[in-house]
Amino acid sequence: MMKSFGVMSETTMNALIQKALDVISPSTITFAFQGGEPTVAGLNYFRSFVQCVNKHRKDDQVILYAIQTNGYTLDMEWVTFLKEHKFLVGISIDGYQENHNYFRINSGNQATFERVYQSYRLLKSNEVDVNILTVLSKQLARKPKELYEFYQLIDAKYIQLIPCLPPLGVVEDEFSLTPELFASFYKEFYSYWEKDYRQGKYMSVTLFDNIIPMFKGIAPSQCGMLGFCSPQYVVESDGSVYPCDFYVLDEYKCGNIVANSLEEIRKSSLMSQFLHESKRVSPLCSACKFKSICHGNCKRMNIVYFNNDTYCGYQDFLEFAHESMMEIANKVIR
Repeated sequence: MMKSFGVMSETTMNALIQKALDVISPSTITFAFQGGEPTVAGLNYFRSFVQCVNKHRKDDQVILYAIQTNGYTLDMEWVTFLKEHKFLVGISIDGYQENHNYFRINSGNQATFERVYQSYRLLKSNEVDVNILTVLSKQLARKPKELYEFYQLIDAKYIQLIPCLPPLGVVEDEFSLTPELFASFYKEFYSYWEKDYRQGKYMSVTLFDNIIPMFKGIAPSQCGMLGFCSPQYVVESDGSVYPCDFYVLDEYKCGNIVANSLEEIRKSSLMSQFLHESKRVSPLCSACKFKSICHGNCKRMNIVYFNNDTYCGYQDFLEFAHESMMEIANKVIR
């Protein structure tokens, strides 16, 4: 396995853009940049990317941009560019300072919280659309009150908590979330969230934003939450295409954006194999009253939701929160 292919070449970039735009119109197309750390490509790379998109886009195409960054190198020049082109910026802040600095240090073994937090403030003060992405580790999951209060302190409005996963084929490691911690964290965190919500203070939390509409039959925006996969077209810098950012592995390479069309990649045998391969399931699923809004959930994520036989943290959390969530859904979704 290649450790890094470096920055995507101009040839590959042009091929990606032209093939992404070669879809039936009218259409909405999102270009999302994520890790490693996309800003290491440099601001001029992103300027070239946007210029190429503008050159080839059709009049009836809506183009959206998103970037996930650690925020470490952002300055006013970056912020001006991101605002001008309406990027949705996800900035990685692993909660309050102590936890963030435990997990996120720079190459010189120095803490990064202050610098990253300054970038977050810069984005907010210049009205760039920004959300916070926090990795919910075993350690952080024991501190729901501290984390919620931190989000309140920094006036965070859009939050995405992603569970810390063990390596593929491993059940648990020293940092990965467990089903028990998933449930205990979210039951307490949801209680704080619900109290604020009922007082008119709304904080967007991705998990809640996806689950609540499902009680009114509205599909979630997050892939895998209904138990099946959809093609994500993850493009590596060498042009290789993978079906999901959890599976950027040689055995799941479905084609190359330079050599293949998106249709060829979608119809490839490896894509089909990925979409239809079996996943771990629990016997608890068969009698679960939340089966219709879960179906065993995402095949990569469910390692932190349930163990094989005796306990499901996702079920435990929904048992705790579902009546409140249904009430909210009935009030806000008509």
